[in-house]
Amino acid sequence: MTNIWLAAGGTLSAVGSLLHLGCIFGGPSWYRALGAQERMARMAEQGKLEPAIITFGIALILAVWAAYAFSGAGLIGRLPLLRTGLVVICAIYLARAAALPLMIRYWPGNLSPTFLTVSSAIVLVFGVVHLIGLMTGWAQLSGDR
Repeated sequence: MTNIWLAAGGTLSAVGSLLHLGCIFGGPSWYRALGAQERMARMAEQGKLEPAIITFGIALILAVWAAYAFSGAGLIGRLPLLRTGLVVICAIYLARAAALPLMIRYWPGNLSPTFLTVSSAIVLVFGVVHLIGLMTGWAQLSGDR
């Protein structure tokens, strides 16, 4: 039976991955529209590789996280350390959301409190969806499946 919550979590992570790839191919206007630091957009305008490398790294991580959620949902084959991986992914999403006050106070660079708040709300939703998926499918996620 498909775990709809983990399927939704996988979809959210996949969309996040695709949006990050969109920044690479869409260029500086995409970086700005999605709230990246102005420094990243300026480096992309200058043709520097750093923004693309960083953004590709984030897209790759999110794609792997999507695959783990899809695996937990039963939509693709079982990945190694599935339950552990999903717990870690969920914890990272929730920790990122919970770190909002620290990020607003101490984050280097020019990310606005509005961007930090919106992005924290987004990852909170991602984390809660994963958490519900974990809770509802805990037994099915064991290594005995």
